[in-house]
Amino acid sequence: MTAKSQKNWTGDPSELLRVGEGFRLADVDPSSTPGYEGGKKDGQEDLDDGAAELDELQERLYAESRTEASNAAVLLVLQAMDSAGKGGILRHVVGSVDPQGITLTAFKKPTKAELSHDFLWRIEKRVPQPGYIGVFDRSQYEDVLIARVRGLAEPAEIERRYGAINDFEKKLSDTGTRVLKVMLHISSDEQRDRLMRRLDRPDKHWKFNPGDTDERLLWPKYMDAYQVAFERTSTPWAPWYVVPANHKWYTRLAVQALLLETLERVDPQWPAATYDVEAEKARLAAS
Repeated sequence: MTAKSQKNWTGDPSELLRVGEGFRLADVDPSSTPGYEGGKKDGQEDLDDGAAELDELQERLYAESRTEASNAAVLLVLQAMDSAGKGGILRHVVGSVDPQGITLTAFKKPTKAELSHDFLWRIEKRVPQPGYIGVFDRSQYEDVLIARVRGLAEPAEIERRYGAINDFEKKLSDTGTRVLKVMLHISSDEQRDRLMRRLDRPDKHWKFNPGDTDERLLWPKYMDAYQVAFERTSTPWAPWYVVPANHKWYTRLAVQALLLETLERVDPQWPAATYDVEAEKARLAAS
């Protein structure tokens, strides 16, 4: 991040939020704001500053891909319990850049056709092309989270999937796609309050799913499933980041910071002109 957008950060979000050796999800306070000394107002100002930087980096990424020299892309994987704020990330972070450079996939329950293939079949079809930021709203990890909690696959198959995911993400990394995996970590109490607010508002009833209440009863099992997923699949080429999600403003700011840092490591450049600029100026002026 540039100095403008990191003025209230006291530490590097990519280090503070990264899942490393010995990580325990239970130790993360969903109400915390790691590395950020400002409040909600400061966070909004920094989010606005970061949006301009993100927009330029995304355009540079896209422009560079128009040449044969670059195959760089970014894949942002968002995982969370319901109401943790994935929609806010899409609107306030990803939505701040040119939509022509974004590919968004919200994976739903697999269809019969998809179930007839390996679990990664539908995922592989949606990876971003060079120059794009791809976003997975839920992802291949549903097949080791819900599948584990709900017993939708045998334990041996779940174990196989962890390895298959690692191989898949290594291939993406090796071919130029940076994989940024983010879990938005909301508390059970905060989720209940957010779901209740949906029921209190007729204009939000469409967002409520009675099944969300059933899933809450399995909260400890989901937290265990996430812990195992982190241990099996947080790799050097595709590490996990856990972002506390009780404060929406911090969640958005932290994900933006992680995305900015990822794009800065890619360091896309404006393509050089393949024609004589001065000659074209002269021709244009004379036209």
